[in-house]
Amino acid sequence: MTAALRNPTRRRLLTTAILAAVILVPAMLGFSKKFLEFLALVGNEDGAFAVLPVLNYLLVSLGFVFLFGWALLHGMFRNIEQPKFDMLANERRLDDEARCEDEEAWDRESF
Repeated sequence: MTAALRNPTRRRLLTTAILAAVILVPAMLGFSKKFLEFLALVGNEDGAFAVLPVLNYLLVSLGFVFLFGWALLHGMFRNIEQPKFDMLANERRLDDEARCEDEEAWDRESF
């Protein structure tokens, strides 16, 4: 067994990459074939009306793919659990600040 396969993180990454290739490559090829058939309709009066909306959807999808790649390269998926703890800590801090303000307002009113 190689050193890369002994590490569970590397094994999981390798398994994910293999599954992604096995699933996504045939899906991409099938979609490309159907899209090329769809583009053949541009000269046909019956199907030409739908080419522009599909092209818009593809461009928007491409933007999401670039955004996902940018987030992945900048490490935004390394610790996906931390934001919930940050949110709870901020909520606790805001509650404490509001409680202190209420107590100060109560103290001012009582004099």
